[in-house]
Amino acid sequence: MDLQTLFQMAPPNLDPTSSTANVYAVLPGAESRQIERAHDAEIGATEMDKLVESEICKARELTLNIKETEDVCSDDIDVAVPPDGGWGWVIVFASFMCNLVVDGIIFSYGTFLEGIASEFGVTRAQAALVGSMMSGFYLIVGPFASAIANKFGFRLVAVVGALVGAAAFVVSSFASSVEFLCVTYGLIGGIGFGFIYVPSVITVGFYFEKWRALATGVGVCGSGIGTFLFAPMSKLLIDSMGWRHALLVQSAIVLSCAFFGMLFRPLKPTKLKALDEEEPELVMDASLLPAATVLQMEAALKYMPKHDHQSSISRVFASHHNPERLHLSDVYHTIGVPARAPFRAQLKEKRLSAPFVLLSERPKKCEEMHRPLYRDDIFFGQSLGRLPQYTSHTSVQYNLAVTRLPTKQDILEEKTHSCRLYPEAVKRALATLLDFSLLRSPTFLILAVGGFFTMMGFYVPFMYLVDRAADHMPKQTAVLLISSVGIANTLGRVLCGVLSSFPSVNALFVTNAALTIGGIATIVSGASLSQEYQFLYTVIFGLAISCFASLRSIIVVDLLGLERLTNAFGLLLLFQGVAAMIGAPLAGAFTDLTGSFDATFYLSGSMILISALMCYPLGWVNRWERRRKLEDA
Repeated sequence: MDLQTLFQMAPPNLDPTSSTANVYAVLPGAESRQIERAHDAEIGATEMDKLVESEICKARELTLNIKETEDVCSDDIDVAVPPDGGWGWVIVFASFMCNLVVDGIIFSYGTFLEGIASEFGVTRAQAALVGSMMSGFYLIVGPFASAIANKFGFRLVAVVGALVGAAAFVVSSFASSVEFLCVTYGLIGGIGFGFIYVPSVITVGFYFEKWRALATGVGVCGSGIGTFLFAPMSKLLIDSMGWRHALLVQSAIVLSCAFFGMLFRPLKPTKLKALDEEEPELVMDASLLPAATVLQMEAALKYMPKHDHQSSISRVFASHHNPERLHLSDVYHTIGVPARAPFRAQLKEKRLSAPFVLLSERPKKCEEMHRPLYRDDIFFGQSLGRLPQYTSHTSVQYNLAVTRLPTKQDILEEKTHSCRLYPEAVKRALATLLDFSLLRSPTFLILAVGGFFTMMGFYVPFMYLVDRAADHMPKQTAVLLISSVGIANTLGRVLCGVLSSFPSVNALFVTNAALTIGGIATIVSGASLSQEYQFLYTVIFGLAISCFASLRSIIVVDLLGLERLTNAFGLLLLFQGVAAMIGAPLAGAFTDLTGSFDATFYLSGSMILISALMCYPLGWVNRWERRRKLEDA
């Protein structure tokens, strides 16, 4: 068997014992250069025999490995490259409308408090529990809705969420007790809203890369606009037809999210085979090579043609702009890729963070798979210019670097359309989202507890602001206080989007400063109940919470890295969901005990202020944690 035949059987950089065996392949043109130089190199007969024998063994093992999967799917990889426009702007519109409906209804629940409390003869704290349960469950269900969307897509999840939410509101209109409302409106309605919320938040990032910050910003602005619109609208409906019929009207509005969900069309993946014609050879990222690989490349370089300006791998790395250089791929493809321990061994995942792109010689037709949560950046809604992974790679390389490969079981389930109670795509997504090992990180633990305290106070002003102001200004004006928070929240999100586009901006400090100001403002918000003072407070509070909501993903990436963003997002939703269920009822209990709203806002402001003070030293803690890991390594 000659060397030409051997290379056709198996690219020499493939190591079948590696977990990344199917990730690496020789690029177009690399085989011919490698073969020519291998023939020209001055290699002794013994060395050549050993090389050929070794490669034959690898080729045989690789052939067995390929035969196991060739009936399942092609070796080509489908990568979803965001189009940055087109149908993506329809997605932005649908996301905007879903956020408008969901957050508009949640933030305006305070207008229902008086009617529900008086009809069932309960306290404000008990009536607040209904809305708090919805606020909590729509966050808690987030990781599970994300995992289901990973298998079945954004469209189906959003439509199901709209149907469940609308049905919950219809049933809630016939409620006979607060406990009944807690189950129908709070629990079931919250689950439905969670299924709408997750697709509306993350599907925009699936369609945009260059304009992701702008597109995501427009989509989430629906939250502020919804708050602005739904507070006076809900009050008008309650005054004119009662809270029960108001729920029926809102159920019809929630049902409209099914139409918007239908607009979440799956993004068709692009075959890397087609991309090959535009980018015949991608640049190797030297940082992805383990030290052992570099040493093997140094040894292999001794047998390759001598160049006066290239006598070591370090010089090869340094000669990127020399057209006569000895390509790194030429050296790299002469060695076996060393096995690397997977980040999560129990998942046996394959990540496309390899220095080269996998290209198939003979592409076959394969089922298109849409796995949004196999992307590390799916929850990153800000400018990708802040990510070193994006700024140091081409668009295709970046999308490959942040995407995980489907497992063999995943592909098999997709091809056979098998129905499983716990599909592979759901299992892998949940294993990433709810990986509790992240709680061992002091940095994340402080961030999570800080977020918990923030959410304890987050919903309190929305719940009680109108009732506190109703005795000191017309009710129609008092309702507009919630609308004022919504407008300030919208403007704050736009401002945060602009600030986040500058890599030098410290997102953690901006968030802490905003929460500090918002917390203090909430504590002293009762100093005067005049219209001017109250509207000033709502503007400050709206701007503060917009920073918390907008910059959260940037803070996680800055502190923990992009590869832990999905994990952190899942756990943070659990922390924040539990806090959201506790905060408003607890604050309402203080009002019932003291007979005044002062204690309610004292508690809310204190929780927000404590969360900010906790996170001020977070940067130092993170640097200490990184130094400790380096020392332990």
